[in-house]
Amino acid sequence: MAIAHRRIGTGPLRVIVLHDWFGTSANWGSVLDHLDPEGFSYAFLDYRGYGERRDVAGRYSLPEIADDVLELADQLGWDTFSLLGHSMGGKAVQQVLVRAPERIEKLIGLAPVPASPYAMDDQTHALFHGAAEDPEKRRTILDLVTGNRASRHWLDRMVAHSLAVSRPEAFAAYLASWQPADLSAAVKGNTVPVLVLVGEYDLALTAEVMRATWQAWYPNCRIVTIPGSGHYPPHETPVAFATEVEAFLRA
Repeated sequence: MAIAHRRIGTGPLRVIVLHDWFGTSANWGSVLDHLDPEGFSYAFLDYRGYGERRDVAGRYSLPEIADDVLELADQLGWDTFSLLGHSMGGKAVQQVLVRAPERIEKLIGLAPVPASPYAMDDQTHALFHGAAEDPEKRRTILDLVTGNRASRHWLDRMVAHSLAVSRPEAFAAYLASWQPADLSAAVKGNTVPVLVLVGEYDLALTAEVMRATWQAWYPNCRIVTIPGSGHYPPHETPVAFATEVEAFLRA
C-alpha cells in the first residue's frame, strides 16, 4: 500500500521530513511557503495514527517510523536522501540512520530529542504521560518549550490541532517509545554531516543539551541557535529556519 505523504518541490536535493510529537506534515507553519521547490524535493511523512495516516493501524513506535520512512523512500525511488526531524522526529531520524546508514546523506535535527533516554523527574513524567488525555497538559508543555512567550491564541490552536489530528493511543504510545529509547551507542562516531538547530528560548532542548549529546556522538555536527524562537522555529521564525536548512543541504 502506498504511503501517503505531502510533497513540496521537484529539485535534485531530496529530504524526508518527520514531524514532532504534537504535529503533522501539515503543521509546519508558514515555512512551507518559504522552501525552495526548484532546488529541493521535500517529502513530509505523517506517522501512523496522525494526520493523513490517522486511521493507519500500527505499533506507534520509532522502529515502525523507520520502516515507513524507508518504504516511502523506496516508493519515491530515492536510493539516498537527507533527513530532517523535529523534536521527537529528531530521535526518529536517528532510528532511520541506525537502520540504513548507507542511504542517509545528511541529518538535520530541529530542537531534536537526543539518542539517549530523555530524562524526566516525577513532575515532568506526570506532565508528559498525562498529556495524551489532558489538553491542558499539552498546552503547558507547548508553553514551556516556547519559553512562556507564545500568544494564547497560538497555544490554543496548537493544542486543538494536536487533539484533532492524532489518536490518543498513538500519542501515548509514541512517547512510550521515544522517551526511554537509547540509540546513543549505535550512533556514536557516525560521520554523517549533522546540523542541529535550537531555538533561543526553548527551555527543554537547549544548546547545552545538544553539545552534551548530539555533538558528543557525531564528530561532524554543527549546532546553530536560532534567535527569536523557541521550540517551533517553523512557526516562530520561518524564514530563518528555511535559510539555515537549505544552506546546510546545499553545502
